[in-house]
Amino acid sequence: MVKLENMVIAAFCRHPRRADAEKHAWSILEFTGLADRAHVSAASLPLAGRKRLEVSKAMALEPSLLLLDEVVAGLNPTEADLTIKLILKLRDSGISILIVEHIMRVIMNISDRVAVLNFGRQLAMGTPVEVARDPEVIKAYLGEEAA
Repeated sequence: MVKLENMVIAAFCRHPRRADAEKHAWSILEFTGLADRAHVSAASLPLAGRKRLEVSKAMALEPSLLLLDEVVAGLNPTEADLTIKLILKLRDSGISILIVEHIMRVIMNISDRVAVLNFGRQLAMGTPVEVARDPEVIKAYLGEEAA
Protein backbone atom coordinates (compact mmCIF):
# COMPACT_ATOMS: atom_id res chain seq x y z
CA MET A 1 0.00 0.00 0.00
CA VAL A 2 1.25 3.49 -0.77
CA LYS A 3 2.11 5.67 2.19
CA LEU A 4 -0.47 8.34 1.46
CA GLU A 5 -3.15 5.65 1.44
CA ASN A 6 -1.88 4.40 4.82
CA MET A 7 -2.24 7.88 6.23
CA VAL A 8 -5.65 8.57 4.70
CA ILE A 9 -7.05 5.34 6.15
CA ALA A 10 -5.80 6.34 9.60
CA ALA A 11 -7.07 9.91 9.15
CA PHE A 12 -10.59 8.65 8.35
CA CYS A 13 -10.97 7.84 12.06
CA ARG A 14 -11.02 11.57 12.82
CA HIS A 15 -11.96 13.03 9.42
CA PRO A 16 -14.78 11.07 7.74
CA ARG A 17 -14.78 13.12 4.50
CA ARG A 18 -12.09 11.94 2.08
CA ALA A 19 -10.93 15.47 1.22
CA ASP A 20 -10.50 16.30 4.91
CA ALA A 21 -8.73 12.98 5.57
CA GLU A 22 -6.31 13.60 2.68
CA LYS A 23 -5.59 17.14 3.85
CA HIS A 24 -4.92 15.89 7.38
CA ALA A 25 -2.76 13.03 6.05
CA TRP A 26 -0.64 15.47 4.06
CA SER A 27 -0.15 17.71 7.09
CA ILE A 28 1.04 14.76 9.17
CA LEU A 29 3.40 13.57 6.41
CA GLU A 30 4.86 17.08 6.22
CA PHE A 31 5.19 17.24 10.00
CA THR A 32 7.00 13.90 10.17
CA GLY A 33 9.19 14.53 7.13
CA LEU A 34 7.62 11.92 4.86
CA ALA A 35 5.72 14.16 2.42
CA ASP A 36 8.41 13.80 -0.26
CA ARG A 37 7.84 10.03 -0.22
CA ALA A 38 4.04 10.07 -0.02
CA HIS A 39 3.62 7.96 -3.17
CA VAL A 40 6.27 5.37 -2.33
CA SER A 41 5.21 1.91 -1.25
CA ALA A 42 5.43 1.54 2.53
CA ALA A 43 7.11 -1.85 2.04
CA SER A 44 9.95 -0.23 0.09
CA LEU A 45 10.87 2.15 2.91
CA PRO A 46 13.97 1.48 4.97
CA LEU A 47 13.47 0.62 8.65
CA ALA A 48 13.74 4.26 9.77
CA GLY A 49 11.09 5.28 7.23
CA ARG A 50 8.75 2.48 8.30
CA LYS A 51 9.10 3.50 11.94
CA ARG A 52 8.41 7.13 11.02
CA LEU A 53 5.35 5.98 9.06
CA GLU A 54 4.05 4.10 12.11
CA VAL A 55 4.41 7.25 14.20
CA SER A 56 2.70 9.20 11.40
CA LYS A 57 -0.27 6.83 11.36
CA ALA A 58 -0.63 7.18 15.11
CA MET A 59 -0.48 10.97 14.73
CA ALA A 60 -3.30 10.86 12.19
CA LEU A 61 -5.54 9.80 15.08
CA GLU A 62 -4.75 13.11 16.84
CA PRO A 63 -3.76 11.56 20.18
CA SER A 64 -3.17 13.55 23.34
CA LEU A 65 -0.92 10.71 24.57
CA LEU A 66 1.41 8.81 22.27
CA LEU A 67 2.83 5.46 23.40
CA LEU A 68 6.14 4.56 21.74
CA ASP A 69 7.80 1.18 22.15
CA GLU A 70 11.46 1.03 21.14
CA VAL A 71 10.96 3.42 18.25
CA VAL A 72 14.76 3.85 17.93
CA ALA A 73 15.69 0.14 18.08
CA GLY A 74 17.66 -0.97 15.03
CA LEU A 75 18.39 2.54 13.78
CA ASN A 76 21.87 3.87 13.09
CA PRO A 77 23.04 6.95 15.08
CA THR A 78 21.97 9.43 12.37
CA GLU A 79 18.52 7.86 12.09
CA ALA A 80 18.25 7.79 15.89
CA ASP A 81 19.09 11.51 16.07
CA LEU A 82 16.38 12.28 13.50
CA THR A 83 13.91 10.21 15.50
CA ILE A 84 14.85 12.06 18.69
CA LYS A 85 14.19 15.35 16.89
CA LEU A 86 10.78 14.07 15.76
CA ILE A 87 9.88 12.96 19.29
CA LEU A 88 10.87 16.36 20.68
CA LYS A 89 8.82 18.06 17.95
CA LEU A 90 5.82 15.92 18.88
CA ARG A 91 6.27 16.77 22.56
CA ASP A 92 6.62 20.46 21.76
CA SER A 93 3.35 20.29 19.81
CA GLY A 94 1.57 19.43 23.06
CA ILE A 95 1.42 15.64 22.85
CA SER A 96 2.36 13.71 25.96
CA ILE A 97 4.69 10.82 25.20
CA LEU A 98 5.24 7.61 27.11
CA ILE A 99 8.22 5.78 25.66
CA VAL A 100 9.77 2.41 26.38
CA GLU A 101 13.34 2.45 25.15
CA HIS A 102 16.57 0.64 25.98
CA ILE A 103 18.89 3.15 24.32
CA MET A 104 19.77 5.44 27.20
CA ARG A 105 21.07 8.24 24.98
CA VAL A 106 17.55 8.59 23.64
CA ILE A 107 15.85 8.52 27.03
CA MET A 108 18.29 10.96 28.61
CA ASN A 109 17.85 13.46 25.76
CA ILE A 110 14.05 13.51 25.53
CA SER A 111 12.68 12.74 28.98
CA ASP A 112 11.35 15.03 31.66
CA ARG A 113 10.85 12.06 34.00
CA VAL A 114 12.28 8.54 33.86
CA ALA A 115 11.16 5.33 35.54
CA VAL A 116 13.70 2.51 35.64
CA LEU A 117 12.47 -1.08 35.92
CA ASN A 118 14.52 -4.15 36.64
CA PHE A 119 12.75 -7.49 36.18
CA GLY A 120 9.40 -5.72 36.50
CA ARG A 121 10.31 -3.93 39.74
CA GLN A 122 10.62 -0.15 39.83
CA LEU A 123 14.14 0.80 40.88
CA ALA A 124 13.95 4.55 40.52
CA MET A 125 11.85 7.41 39.26
CA GLY A 126 12.85 11.02 38.76
CA THR A 127 14.60 13.36 36.38
CA PRO A 128 17.14 11.82 34.02
CA VAL A 129 20.00 13.20 36.16
CA GLU A 130 18.51 11.84 39.40
CA VAL A 131 17.95 8.41 37.91
CA ALA A 132 21.43 8.25 36.34
CA ARG A 133 22.97 8.89 39.78
CA ASP A 134 20.76 6.44 41.67
CA PRO A 135 22.92 3.72 43.30
CA GLU A 136 20.30 0.99 42.70
CA VAL A 137 20.18 1.84 38.99
CA ILE A 138 23.96 1.88 38.72
CA LYS A 139 24.20 -1.45 40.54
CA ALA A 140 21.52 -3.10 38.39
CA TYR A 141 22.88 -1.91 35.06
CA LEU A 142 26.61 -1.58 35.63
CA GLY A 143 27.22 -4.14 38.39
CA GLU A 144 28.13 -4.15 42.08
CA GLU A 145 31.62 -2.76 41.57
CA ALA A 146 30.28 0.35 39.82
CA ALA A 147 27.90 1.25 42.65
